[in-house]
Amino acid sequence: MPVKRRTKLKTRMILTLGLVSALQAAFIGVFAGYYLSESLYNEIGQRALMVAKTVAASPAVIRGIQERDIDALNALTRKMATTNEALFIVIGDHDAIRLAHPVSERIGHSMADDDGDDGHLALVEGKGYVARALGNLGESMRGKAPVFEPDSGDIIGVVSVGYSVSQVDTTVQRYSFVLYGVLGVVLLVSILAAVVIASRFKRAIFGLEPEEIAGLFQERDATLQSVREGIIAINRDGIITTVNRAALTTLGLNTDIPVAGRPILEVLPESDLMSVLSSGIPDFDREVWLRNRQMVVNRLPMRQGDDIIGVVASFRLRNELDQVSQQLTRIQQYADTLRSQTHEYSNKLHTIAGLVQLGAYNDALKLIGSEVSSHQTLIHLLLEAVPDPIIAGCLLGKHNRAREMGLQLEIDPDSQMADLPDNLPREQLVSVLGNLIDNALEATRRHTGANGRVQLSMTDLGQELIFEVEDQGPGIAPEVQDRIFEKGVTSKPGNEHGFGLHLVRQFLNTWGGSITVENLGHAGGSRFTLYLPKSFTGRSQP
Repeated sequence: MPVKRRTKLKTRMILTLGLVSALQAAFIGVFAGYYLSESLYNEIGQRALMVAKTVAASPAVIRGIQERDIDALNALTRKMATTNEALFIVIGDHDAIRLAHPVSERIGHSMADDDGDDGHLALVEGKGYVARALGNLGESMRGKAPVFEPDSGDIIGVVSVGYSVSQVDTTVQRYSFVLYGVLGVVLLVSILAAVVIASRFKRAIFGLEPEEIAGLFQERDATLQSVREGIIAINRDGIITTVNRAALTTLGLNTDIPVAGRPILEVLPESDLMSVLSSGIPDFDREVWLRNRQMVVNRLPMRQGDDIIGVVASFRLRNELDQVSQQLTRIQQYADTLRSQTHEYSNKLHTIAGLVQLGAYNDALKLIGSEVSSHQTLIHLLLEAVPDPIIAGCLLGKHNRAREMGLQLEIDPDSQMADLPDNLPREQLVSVLGNLIDNALEATRRHTGANGRVQLSMTDLGQELIFEVEDQGPGIAPEVQDRIFEKGVTSKPGNEHGFGLHLVRQFLNTWGGSITVENLGHAGGSRFTLYLPKSFTGRSQP
């Protein structure tokens, strides 16, 4: 089925604006023409009335009426009509009988037989007035005024002055031609303006048609709603302009109550979007707490030229990322453990095979027994002291790695770490312990060499979880000790270190824990002691 082609937006805008302009011009033209016509008619009528009053006040006219001097009155009215450019001037007596008229046959007849007006207002009430009438001389605007006797003030006659309506129509046509010409120019300018406006509007919307914009809006809305991360955008006034369903769900807000159009601080008083709006500095992968939920947030200012017009934020619950991190951590632990065990047991199998070939069967059995006994002792200790499989797996992997490095990782047999809070993120704790143990192993290998020892003790007695890691390294230099947890600060050679302890500090800041570091005296080595409260006192990053 063929798709119906729609008229382009630019064409529609030009036609619409042109039609509106044409209707406005037509309305203004009709109204102006009507108003001009009525004004001219009124002006001509008033002019006729003024001439009638002037003629009525003329002593010659008064004397002519008193003396009924028809010839004098007719001569006088013809002269006055010519002087005032009037169609006619008619004079009647107090009975409205014509004494002067342009058509001599009408003299002596009643003025009422012309237009049905007997001059009652002028002859009885003594008032001048204007009337439009069709007489024997054609349609005219007439002004009638009474003639008063100077001494007594009695009404002795009436004067009627008429101007042809055709004169008014000619004047109206002349002015209308000019008026409609101006309106035509205005209409043309309006159409040109419509073309310019439509072109600029089209450029402002990147040449898209309304249907295309609607499609993009629906696509954008569908995209936002399909994203699993929460997305919120605000404008320069801090008003929420965009929010997807994932954001409402992640924040625990009612999805049936619209939040778009509301201030961000009203919806999320603890939000830092306003600070990003004022500073214009983007913020990536920041761990924060919003509505008692730990999240990872990215905030990015939106710019228009050099102006910041808003901020958009994307966020996700930390525990969702933690699940992925936890899986990766377990896989890494298993890989490290298998790699270490594979390498270690490969060497031991070669040793056992050599002893068997040499006939030293007792030595081979003794080596097998000691190996099994040592490994079983460690596993039994971990199962008893550390029921959590993630932490136990981490310690087992580090133990095997230490043996691979020619070192010993000794776990205090009196250690106990069973009372772990349920909400303590295991993968972060494993990362912290792994960093401390790895640092201790590397420091011991560099300073002591083979057979060096790293000791680990743990306790969950009281209100805190305590981990102690002692190494046989060179210790921490005094000038570095106060800054060892800063990013990039390290006691190791090279520039690719100084991040592990910084991550440890970040975790402790979030969880409300603490860590101490001390040198072990002349024998060398250092001790890191980690304290974690069992009750959660975490806070968002500043």
